[in-house]
Amino acid sequence: MSLAWGHRYLMCPAEHFGVLYEINPWMSREVPADPSRSLAQWETLVETLRDAGAEVEILGSVDDLPDMVFTANAGLVWGERFVPSRFTHPERAGEEPHYRRWFRTNGWSITELHNRPHFEGAGDALPFRDRIIAGYRIRSEFEAHTALAKALNVEVLSLELVDPRFYHVDLTFCPLDDRRALCVPSAWDSYGRDVVKAVVPEPIDLEPDEALSFCANSVVIGDVIVMPSCSDRLRSLLSDFDVRVCPVDEFLKAGGGVRCLTLALDVGAH
Repeated sequence: MSLAWGHRYLMCPAEHFGVLYEINPWMSREVPADPSRSLAQWETLVETLRDAGAEVEILGSVDDLPDMVFTANAGLVWGERFVPSRFTHPERAGEEPHYRRWFRTNGWSITELHNRPHFEGAGDALPFRDRIIAGYRIRSEFEAHTALAKALNVEVLSLELVDPRFYHVDLTFCPLDDRRALCVPSAWDSYGRDVVKAVVPEPIDLEPDEALSFCANSVVIGDVIVMPSCSDRLRSLLSDFDVRVCPVDEFLKAGGGVRCLTLALDVGAH
């Protein structure tokens, strides 16, 4: 059974994107992004998603907020509610009011987490069946999972992220349907690996090169999967999907892939 969500996304243009600071192992100010190429890759991704049948809403970019392009970290949508992020790094904290304003203006109710723990939205919280698979330690706090479960009345299963290269759970886990997910087990602690094994009937574990090219940071729209890259091995395992490779290597310089550039707006709406 295909995913019930993933047909509507929020994206922010790459007009102000750049590697202006270093807050994850992928970022180096000595390896700057190419502005024109970044914008072209972002526009191609938008076209690819729309061609696959997705609806894309656009949030205006803001000068001096280069990572605002990574809308997955804006917060988590759950039906008509929006749980805003509270960023760990001050470099991204300026994005928060812009996200709140857009969602409030567009009809969502804002649901704040109790005691406002650090929480980086859909980057660290992905639905699988009727649960949320959530990551913590590097960017989001474990306390955010307890608060999220209570606020949304949903079961939240926690994965401790142990590899700083995979600092958000969406770099390690990608739901494909109600039975399968792309997984990077080496990025989780042993308990997290047991959790995924228990709830995902048919996990597809990525090889190291696939994981490091952010294959788990892909977007699924029905029977279409939009990926930053795809090995021959992985393509054969995804033979029932229409695999569309959309290079976003400029954004990899900042530690982001395809899913990082999108925020699903239809999660929990069914």
